[in-house]
Amino acid sequence: MTTISIVTGANRGLGRNTAISIARHGGDVIFTYRNGADQAREVVAEIEALGRKAVAIQLDVSNISAFAGYAYKVRATLQSWGRDTFDHLVNNAGHGEMAGIAETTEAQFDQLFNVHVKGVFFLTQTLLPLMADGGRIVNFSSGLTRVSYPGFSAYSAAKGAVEILTLYMAKEFGSRGITANTIAPGAIETDFLGGAVRDTPAYNEAFAAMTALGRVGLPEDIGPAVASLLGPDNRWVTAQRIEVSGGQNI
Repeated sequence: MTTISIVTGANRGLGRNTAISIARHGGDVIFTYRNGADQAREVVAEIEALGRKAVAIQLDVSNISAFAGYAYKVRATLQSWGRDTFDHLVNNAGHGEMAGIAETTEAQFDQLFNVHVKGVFFLTQTLLPLMADGGRIVNFSSGLTRVSYPGFSAYSAAKGAVEILTLYMAKEFGSRGITANTIAPGAIETDFLGGAVRDTPAYNEAFAAMTALGRVGLPEDIGPAVASLLGPDNRWVTAQRIEVSGGQNI
């Protein structure tokens, strides 16, 4: 049976590549976007060109009150595809803030935790009744939970909370055969922080010098790793933090 995956924030960056990689592995995809409807339509078209089904549904993952309505749309999509459940949830949607502890505002802190922690917690809770037994959850973290880099204290703290939350998901959902793991990318060329790693040569070179494979990552390095983790050969992997960083800071 074809799998159905939900991927948050898949109109661009790592989420986009993850959704397309899942489709290349033979899965259908329901994904969210906050802004960028044109980008979302492009992702749908690319997935459909691979012979798979895709639906994009607008959602701000920091708006918990919208989750019930989102679940209703997911249920309707599943029924239109002849299913009552989906198989995989990939909590990718997020953003970054770069500020020292002394300069971080309460608004910045709250938004990071609303998106990366509260959103992940309550979206997973909301969608759990629609997830098939034996399903998979993958939460995105960061290499910055293992090493420190000035300016990322609040962001890294939020991602650290995601890693602990993932352990509890693995424990609490294990009775249903549902696995939960964390993917932790290193520095990647995306539009994260306005494309800082991609577009600022000094940043790019600095992070490349920290990495065993001698370059920063690309979205194409991350999406296939997630798709592989969702595959049947990894059914016994759960409660793990899997860093996909090319050997950054080792």
